[in-house]
Amino acid sequence: MQYGLINLAIVPLREKPAHSSQLVSQLLFGEGFTILEVETNWLKIKTESDSYEGYIQTIQSVLADENTYKKYLQQPVQLTYNPVTVISKKNDDSLLYLPAGSRLSGLEGNEFTLGSVEYQLQSEFQPKKYGLIDFAKTYLNVPYLWGGRTHFGIDCSGFAQAVYLQSSLQLKRDAWQQAEQGNTVDFLQASKPGDLAFFDNEAGKIVHVGIMLNNEQIIHASGYVKIDRIDNQGIYSADQKKYTHQLRIIKRFF
Repeated sequence: MQYGLINLAIVPLREKPAHSSQLVSQLLFGEGFTILEVETNWLKIKTESDSYEGYIQTIQSVLADENTYKKYLQQPVQLTYNPVTVISKKNDDSLLYLPAGSRLSGLEGNEFTLGSVEYQLQSEFQPKKYGLIDFAKTYLNVPYLWGGRTHFGIDCSGFAQAVYLQSSLQLKRDAWQQAEQGNTVDFLQASKPGDLAFFDNEAGKIVHVGIMLNNEQIIHASGYVKIDRIDNQGIYSADQKKYTHQLRIIKRFF
């Protein structure tokens, strides 16, 4: 088995081994993966965090042998939580601007190692101070991006996943997969801040997810991350002045 580590800020994960192929997700700095297939200039991978599969360019990662990868998995991980955290390579002081959710494995003081490269933070790292809802609101007005996972562009399930990760809970990647996790909340009126609401299409497939702020409001990525009204019918968009998503189920994770 072969492994790899992401050593760039954001790496696109594509459906097929081509730049023109659909973006299905993104990998962030410090994430690990298993290599499933090797093609010319491309790797088919499975992500360590959520077992998602796709293709990345070979040059946009570093390979890791089994011992290096085991050591990586055993190290404590500090997630970045600010929209931008600046680090540098110690050997040449070149800068990397990391999105929230990047993984600093084995961080000691302001230094850590990824693979064989040493890095250092450009400012003192402070522990996260956000609660789940407060962190969710840091994404307000972030544009919708299919496959996106950052403050620079995000999709609905990527948003839920990113917010929950900062509260130490790893969700799966897609909305329909997330809907299979957690415990069902029987009534909208019984929902609590942080519950996830899922929405289906006419065929009954789960196609959207958002985070409940209370039993009347939801924050979600639809065009951009925003707060809308929700009732038993679904999400009512103030922008569009109509219902845009049909409520299917509410799940609780904490």
